[in-house]
Amino acid sequence: MTQDAPELTVVIPAYNEEGRLLPTLERIWEWMTAAARRFEVIIVDDGSEDGTVAVARGFANGRDRVEVVASRENRGKGAAVREGFARSRGELVLFTDADLSTPIEEIAPMLREIEEGADFVLASRGLPDSRLEIRQAWYRERMGKTFNVLVRLWTGIPFRDTQCGFKLIRGEFARAIAGEMIENGFSFDVELILLAGRRGMVVRELPVTWRNDERSRVDPLTDSWRMLRALPGILHRTGRYGSRKRRGKDTEHAT
Repeated sequence: MTQDAPELTVVIPAYNEEGRLLPTLERIWEWMTAAARRFEVIIVDDGSEDGTVAVARGFANGRDRVEVVASRENRGKGAAVREGFARSRGELVLFTDADLSTPIEEIAPMLREIEEGADFVLASRGLPDSRLEIRQAWYRERMGKTFNVLVRLWTGIPFRDTQCGFKLIRGEFARAIAGEMIENGFSFDVELILLAGRRGMVVRELPVTWRNDERSRVDPLTDSWRMLRALPGILHRTGRYGSRKRRGKDTEHAT
């Protein structure tokens, strides 16, 4: 890694992503370079059983701004994101899924939200202006919306989409929160938002373009059930969203 702190760290958790990772890395590198951003990329492999690590290391070869972290065991997406946050050096940290279902270009309006005072910006598929160019199967979409309604009722989180895999956060907060996060599974998104609320961070939700990848490994029934089962423990540690006075307007849905 270079010695100067980058403007932006891109964290990519990956598990058995041999077939999807390289196009994502190439697109991110192309866009960041064209935008003249000072950036680094951290790929956190979560104990993959395929050639994900080889693909990541091949891309990193000769690029000192790319770091590959390889775990010997599969711990879960939350653990991989937490590791990436802890290792980040950027003034801002972007977490994105390895399939890049939300195009990297969508970071531009999110950066503007940060410039206007936000600490944490959530990409959202659930706002009126969200653009779902390739939709999920109807039953996946319906179960996802049901899950989010239950999460909002239970936790007090006001945002329409907690689970979209594209989130931008100020680096100082990402690194601090990494030390508080313990959820290894998909419920880590909810934990992250609740921890942000407890810290008094200004959180905003932004509509984005999103394209479903039918190769998604999320099971809408079993994974939703696991996430809901994790909520009591998370709430015990964090409290409901809004349980502590925050330092700004944080329930905004930016357009």
